[in-house]
Amino acid sequence: MESFDIFFLIALIFSIIIHEVSHGYAAAMLGDPTARLQGRLTLNPLPHIDPVGSILLPALLVLTQAPFLFGWAKPVPYNPYNLKNQRWGEAIVAGAGPGVNLLLALMFGLVVRFGIGTLSPTFISLAALIVFINLMLAFFNLLPIPPLDGSKLLKSILPFKASMSFERMEQALMQGGFMVMLLVLWLIMELIGPIFRTGLSFVFGLITGIDINTLF
Repeated sequence: MESFDIFFLIALIFSIIIHEVSHGYAAAMLGDPTARLQGRLTLNPLPHIDPVGSILLPALLVLTQAPFLFGWAKPVPYNPYNLKNQRWGEAIVAGAGPGVNLLLALMFGLVVRFGIGTLSPTFISLAALIVFINLMLAFFNLLPIPPLDGSKLLKSILPFKASMSFERMEQALMQGGFMVMLLVLWLIMELIGPIFRTGLSFVFGLITGIDINTLF
């Protein structure tokens, strides 16, 4: 594995962990102490790493140069019944993860935009890579597909009957097991892949001012 791939994998793992910890902090701010009591409000990777979702799958996707990349950490636990805002609490917790990924992409993107010509080309390339990773995670997790965060956001804004129907579909899909969910995600990404990549490239260029193709 080349040094570029190693940095990519490390940045991906930490971005995923920050994503998960953000869910826990949002829940804590809304009155649920579950994540804090279980020691999950930490950036120490050890309590969060899932051997398959945090290491094996991302490494496989990076090495095979897959057209899309994703992974997961152990979900940060929270109890929705403890949330002060019962109407929007779950949506806020779900949106915290992609929201923090978008914030990181914006921060590092501004470093790239205003650092070109001043900072070292290597640092600019690494910062741009962090932008790409966090945009990718945010966009992917906002897809309204169970069990991604976007499905919880969609469920929160749907009318009651439609929300209940969506929840039944979500439960049926999750009962199919891990491989069924992966297959569904793969099929959907195959269908929307070009649109997903075009949107990602556009936002990346908008933030950084550079062409995403210069990264690869």
